[in-house]
Amino acid sequence: MAAHLNECVGIIPARYDSKRFPGKPLVDILGKPMFWHVYERARRCPELQQVFLATDDNRILAAAKACDVPALMTRSDHPSGTDRVMEAAEQLGLKPDAVVVNVQGDEPLLVPAMLSQLVQPFSDPTIQAATLAQQLAAEDSEDPDRVKVVCSLSGRALYFSRRAIPHQSNGTGPVLGHIGLYAFRMACLKRFVSWPPGPLERSERLEQLRLLEHDVPIQVMLTEHRSHSVDRPKDLKVICDILKPMTKP
Repeated sequence: MAAHLNECVGIIPARYDSKRFPGKPLVDILGKPMFWHVYERARRCPELQQVFLATDDNRILAAAKACDVPALMTRSDHPSGTDRVMEAAEQLGLKPDAVVVNVQGDEPLLVPAMLSQLVQPFSDPTIQAATLAQQLAAEDSEDPDRVKVVCSLSGRALYFSRRAIPHQSNGTGPVLGHIGLYAFRMACLKRFVSWPPGPLERSERLEQLRLLEHDVPIQVMLTEHRSHSVDRPKDLKVICDILKPMTKP
């Protein structure tokens, strides 16, 4: 059942100058730019009343217009996608209790149900931030590119790390891998971007630790759905191989 939310908006940050993959939002996937695939999937989430692209580049803005994707121009000097989402949310004039979903722009296989799971906790007005996690395969637990999270019994995040947590002293137990989709109350998002990175965030290079360092709880929702992000050009073949059968008549 969809959570009752007064205002819930998805924003897809789309920066052109990615260090590992410049122009990534515009990369062609079966005839459409990658951001279009993300937008089309995000807007199928029934809880999201609107979905916008937030970019810093006129090429992406023009492509969005050609694809009928609502887009906002933002500054080019944002240190993170979350800061870009905040500027876009301010342009939209969202209220302090509105829910803002940071939809990663490199997830062309995004499952809309993941966004529904992400915003589900916000039916509780005390929830300020939420993210997703899934059980991680044992062979991925030592991979520093796969972020791990440990949670309290109520599902609140205790810590995020690039190392394998928790330490497995008595056999192999479940390890949760973090999925980088976030939802914030607008007031919480505003506070988040106003704070400088703390020592834990700088050490792990994980911006979500900024919330924990400031005692802001993050609700972690478990999902059975798998994500497939595009980090490098070589990832595109995997994405296309999965999408091609879906597009056949």
